[in-house]
This record gives sequence, C-alpha cells and structure tokens, in this order.
Amino acid sequence: MQPLSGVLVLDFTTLLPGPLATLMLAEAGAEVIKIERPGGEDMRAMPPRLDGEAAVFALLNRGKKSVVLDLKNEADRARLKPLIARADVLVEQFRPGVMERLGLGYDAVAAINPRLVYCSISGYGQRGPRANEAGHDINYQSLTGLLALQPGPVEKPIVPPALVADIGGGTMPAVINILLGLRQRDASGQGVYLDVAMTDAMFTFAWYAYAIGHATGTFPGPGELRLAGGSPRYQLYPTRDGKLVACGALEQKFWLAFCNTIGLPAALMDDAVDPEATKKAVAGIIAAQVADHWRPKFAAADCCVTIMASLEEALHDPHFVERGLFSHRVAAPGGATMPALPVPIAETLRKGVSKSKESPVLGANTAELLGDDVAAPRKLV
Repeated sequence: MQPLSGVLVLDFTTLLPGPLATLMLAEAGAEVIKIERPGGEDMRAMPPRLDGEAAVFALLNRGKKSVVLDLKNEADRARLKPLIARADVLVEQFRPGVMERLGLGYDAVAAINPRLVYCSISGYGQRGPRANEAGHDINYQSLTGLLALQPGPVEKPIVPPALVADIGGGTMPAVINILLGLRQRDASGQGVYLDVAMTDAMFTFAWYAYAIGHATGTFPGPGELRLAGGSPRYQLYPTRDGKLVACGALEQKFWLAFCNTIGLPAALMDDAVDPEATKKAVAGIIAAQVADHWRPKFAAADCCVTIMASLEEALHDPHFVERGLFSHRVAAPGGATMPALPVPIAETLRKGVSKSKESPVLGANTAELLGDDVAAPRKLV
C-alpha cells in the first residue's frame, strides 16, 4: 500500500503546474480523476506525439483517469456532485473567480463535502491588485526580482531554461500544502482552502539576495550575487572545444583543490583581492584545453567542478541509470512507451506498483465514474 492509497483527487487543472502536482499525488498512490472539457485540455494537442498521443500530456498525466464534462453546462456540473461528495482533494488552476462562477467554488463544494482539501493554483493568488492579470513563468520571475539577479547581458539577455515559477512556485507548494491540508483534515475532521500563488515562492528562491538586502540595506544587482555570477568560485568557464566547466568550488578546501588542479598562480588564489582578475585568469587557463582534458582531473580532485552535460548525455549517465530514474514508463493508448517523467517521490514509497502505466484516453472513464457519457469525447488530430 502506498501513502496516498484511498485518496481521491479531482483534477481540474491544465498545462504544467497543476497536472505535475497531481501526477506526484498519483505516483504516491492517489486516484486522480482528470476533469476535461469536450475536446480535451490544451496539452493533448501539443507536439511532439507519441503513437498519436501528445508526449507532454502523456508524461504529466501518467496513471490518471479522464472524465469529459462541459462545466458551463448545469446538467454536466450536477453529475460531479457524487464525485465531490467522496473526494479528498480538489485542485483547480483557473483564473480567480472562475470556479465560483461555475458554482464550484470552495464554499459551494465544502457544503457538499466539508472534509475536502481544496487547492487553487494561480499566477498571483486569489486576492491582490494583480490577481486577475494574465501571466506566464517569465512574468512571475520578472515581477518578483528573481530574474533581475542574473538576466544575462542587457544586449543579449538570457531566457531562464527552467520554469521555476510553474514548478517551484506552483507544483511543489501545491503538493506540500495539499499533504499538510490532508494531515490537518485528518486531525480536525475539517477540510481547508489553499491559495497557491506561483509568484509567492519566487521570493523564497531569492533567499540569498533577500538576506543580503535586508541585512545591509543594499540589494545585489544583476550578476553581483555570489551564486549568480559574482564569484570566480561559482562560475561557468568555456573550454577550447566549446563545452562548459561548471565550477561550484565555494568552500576554501574545494577552491584550493580546483586552483591547484588547473595551476592557477598563487597570487590569484585569494579571489577576495581582485575577483575579476582571478576570474579572467581561470577562464584563460580553462579555455586553453578541451573538456576531455579537464574531466578526469576534476573528478580526481573531487572539488565540486564538473563538465556540463547535455540532457541526452545525462539520460545515459550510469549514476542516474543505476538509481532507476528512468525505469518507470508511460504508455500511449496505442501501446508505445517512453520513460516516465522522473518525479521526487521516494522509490520506497512506490514499491509493489507497476512501473508501466498509461496516460488516459480522453473521456475513457466518464461512463465508469458518472454513468452515461455526458459529453462524447472528440478525437484530436
């Protein structure tokens, strides 16, 4: 039995933050029922395709069930009441006020099921001057000052490669608070409403600059933060063959090991004297050799310095393979499979569970869970 076995989750979310959150709940044993509009959620139409199914949809919805309902139709909404009555968790990701207008806001569903843990995920939260603004990850990072800590050169700014707000501000806080909500519900007998704003956690990610600014009265500018380009010890250095050395030699013992490995002149090892001079010297030394020259040297020195890998290379790294990160699989309706998305659910909590699960066919569980089909699913092309 898994930790969330017997927990029923109604998933009204689309795209990334909510579906990834409910995927984690599903991987921990919850029964997740995805409530989709006729035609299915937008991710079902996103390329590329895996045996006719959108690969991104398959990854984010592995092991879930799908029910098709037109939430704007009163009769369809009425069909939800039995599910709401026995659900433990409801997760929604509409703009503030939408679920209320549909008659599915917290007060309405709590009247049916007062033990329900109800989680709303939105960009700016359910209240505040920005609550109804549209936005995406880059907007949430930019408005909270996180992006300003290292946007890259003004003439050639860098778009962040990770959706920090979606996953770190939406998915992770949703999962954490849902689990806390269930714990509180089990202790008190009462459900709870959770307002998760993706922007809120961006201040958490700016923890170091936050501390510096409040302690000194001066907040770090772009690239000044020690962990955002301001230190030679925490830096990316190009090699002669165009690869990157990722240096994280922050502590003195690692820094000295790194400096000795590359043969940095002793006068430059004290990077507090002239950080830019040290950085320039290190860059010159690293650039004089190819990555394969440095790789075994840094491994032997054990100094928190590595050669940047591509995602494709990382998928074949013996360490990650041995840890079983890619051992679970997701199957498309046609039977083709691909490695499931690695999620931070401990393997000990997934024992005894099939390692291959399907993503749901649109509306496949409508009749099973609600009786006759309310809205006939439409095949996507």
